[in-house]
Amino acid sequence: MTGNTTTQAPADTASSPRTRWWGLVAISLGVALIIVDSTIVNVAIPSVIQDLGISSSDAQWVQETYTLVFAALLLVAGRTGDRLGRRRLFLMGTAVFTLASVVAATAASGALLIAGRLLQGVGGAMILPTSLSLINANFRGPDRARAFAVWGSTIGGTAALGPLLGGWLTSHLSWRWAFGINLPLGILVAAGVFLLVAESKDPHAEHGVDLLGAVLSVIGFTGIVFALIEGRTYGWWQIERPFSVFGARSAEGLSPVPVALALGVLALGAFGAVELRRNHQGRTALLDLRLFTIPSFRNGNIVAGVVSLGEFGILFSLPLWFQNVLGYTAFDAGLALLPLAVGSFAASGLSAVLAPRIGTINLVLAGITCEIIGVAGIGLILSPHGSGWQVAPFLLIYGVGVGWATAQITGIVLTDIPVTRSGQGSGIQSTTRQVGSALGIALLGTVLFTTLGTDLRSTLLNHGTPADRASALTTSVQSSAGTSIQPLLHDPATRQAGKLARESFTTATSVAAYTAAGALTLGLVAAVRLKRRLAPTNESIATSRTP
Repeated sequence: MTGNTTTQAPADTASSPRTRWWGLVAISLGVALIIVDSTIVNVAIPSVIQDLGISSSDAQWVQETYTLVFAALLLVAGRTGDRLGRRRLFLMGTAVFTLASVVAATAASGALLIAGRLLQGVGGAMILPTSLSLINANFRGPDRARAFAVWGSTIGGTAALGPLLGGWLTSHLSWRWAFGINLPLGILVAAGVFLLVAESKDPHAEHGVDLLGAVLSVIGFTGIVFALIEGRTYGWWQIERPFSVFGARSAEGLSPVPVALALGVLALGAFGAVELRRNHQGRTALLDLRLFTIPSFRNGNIVAGVVSLGEFGILFSLPLWFQNVLGYTAFDAGLALLPLAVGSFAASGLSAVLAPRIGTINLVLAGITCEIIGVAGIGLILSPHGSGWQVAPFLLIYGVGVGWATAQITGIVLTDIPVTRSGQGSGIQSTTRQVGSALGIALLGTVLFTTLGTDLRSTLLNHGTPADRASALTTSVQSSAGTSIQPLLHDPATRQAGKLARESFTTATSVAAYTAAGALTLGLVAAVRLKRRLAPTNESIATSRTP
């Protein structure tokens, strides 16, 4: 039987349909909080450095600690939700995230701010997979597709809204409000989920804890995500800048990146061996390997991971281009990204009409195609003398694609997962997307800055700049992620170099956009293969499960 049958221990269905939809609003607002928090801090960092007097290295940890902890705990959180109750874990995560936001908002030092960000990551990891499993448990049929569409559009839209909100709060109030705003919103989310969302969990959850599996998975995903995010910063082999945490500094020589990557790969290899043995022995396992016998889940995760690789990478490079090439403020850069959010939210309403007519997988294909058109169009239209208005139509198309592809592929991944295993399935799907996103940011960041350095140095030399001066200027623009371009433009002595840097940064951003389009094209191919492999009916693991 399929995972959508009524024999699967569904969630408490006492709530009315209207109550469930209002509950979805509360769930979506909770998801919005954790997604915004992954981008809102970027534009506030300069103010944080000035106010707290922290080093650039500590500022880096303020940005990345959240992402690292968040990605590392998704799998553990999803499985825990199946056992303890998904609504309970969602509420616990909301409480942790809200209290951690208060710690961050009132932090008097960099150490306290990093600690707050770490706890935010813990709370966020508890919220995301349980939000998916709650939707999977509380909605059926066409309503489930609509609910996933709202969830997906929330992720796509709020990811673009983060820089806008962060820029406005930082400019008009304080960077502390980028965290402080989570207090009233967190209380609202907790009240809404508690009152409006039915509880669900696995009534046959095994006794015992897979502590070794949990530890190995956390170490593995932390190491891999750290390496993917920080490779460009610290060097992929030789260390390129000092690596320090709370004043402890690394020695010269080998970068921490290959060490973290090797540790992560080894830990995940050991994790796989442990889970295989525990599954074979019938013992409690963090990862139920039988889930991967379901074609829609197995192949859907492949598509989700590949698409994530190219999906949000543009949100890394485009804000830098707006601010450093066009001279936009952080708030203006966020405003220029607004069409992406509009397109994503608009796609939510359209998908509710289109999915029943053309099929979920066809909507995924249409969404990925829109993403490719949008990203490739951005690469084509970029000009150092352009404006946000020129990019807006392609951002709108891209946003529509995100709204369709993100939500509907999630629905496909979970469609045949038994409700009793939806937390674990959601955790795997969320982890796949997070690792894919980290890989995408690492790939596009490397492409962006490698192209920038190569093109700028060559251009400077062609314009008669001495080799040592060209190297110095190139290093300055690269290491500052382009923030030195505007000062170069405003100084008459370096204006020509600033113009050349602006052109090279535009070229590099276009190449990064084309690379993202290429990754999305691979995702489109994977989605086409998924469409061919999906059988009319998939046998659920529920029939083979031993209580």
